[in-house]
Amino acid sequence: MSARSDENPLQPPWLNAPPVEEYPFEESHDLRVGPKLHPTLDPLLPYVGVWRGRGRGGFPTIEDFDFAQEIRISHDGRPFLFYESRAWILDEQSRPVRPAGREVGWWRPVLDGDRATDELEALMTTPTGVMELHIGKRKGTQIEFVTDAVVRTATAKEVTAGHRLFGIVEGALLYAQEMAALGHGLSPHLSARLLRVAG
Repeated sequence: MSARSDENPLQPPWLNAPPVEEYPFEESHDLRVGPKLHPTLDPLLPYVGVWRGRGRGGFPTIEDFDFAQEIRISHDGRPFLFYESRAWILDEQSRPVRPAGREVGWWRPVLDGDRATDELEALMTTPTGVMELHIGKRKGTQIEFVTDAVVRTATAKEVTAGHRLFGIVEGALLYAQEMAALGHGLSPHLSARLLRVAG
C-alpha cells in the first residue's frame, strides 16, 4: 500500500503516536510479590532484597572514612539481577554529611544450556564515568568478582582494576572491595556489613 502524497515516507509511525502508560512490567526485591524468580537465579536468591548498613572506606590517596549504604538487588523474572547501590558519608556521630558513591549494574549467571553454572558475569557502572566488567565465581553464598575490563570516560579518574568479595553471613550482606587506581595497585577500598530491611 503506497503512502499518501501528503505524508512523509521517512516519518516513523511512532512520531505522532499518543503517549504510553508507565512501564507495565513489575520488578521486585521481594520474593513474596511480583514476578517469579527465574530458576537460573535460585543460587543467588539469598541476595535479593534491600540491604542497609555501615562501612569503612579508604585508599592510599585519601583519608579513611565512615559511610552508610543501601543496596537494592531486584529481578523482573528474567535471568539476571539488577544491582543498585547508594552510599553517604557519616561523621563521628554517625550523622549524614554528604552523598557518596552510587553504582548500578547487572549480575547474571553463566548458563550451560538452561542450567546456571557457578560462574557469573557482572557489569557495574558509576556516574563518575567508570564502567567495570567483572567475571565472578560463586561458592555457596559467597561471590568473588574480578575485573575483566575497565572502561572510563575521558574525564573519569584512572581506575584500572577491581576485586570484590560478597557473602551472606548470618543473614547479613558483607562485602570487601579492592581497587587499582591513580598509579596504585589493588588496594583495600571499601568494606561494609548490611542488614536486610526489605525482601
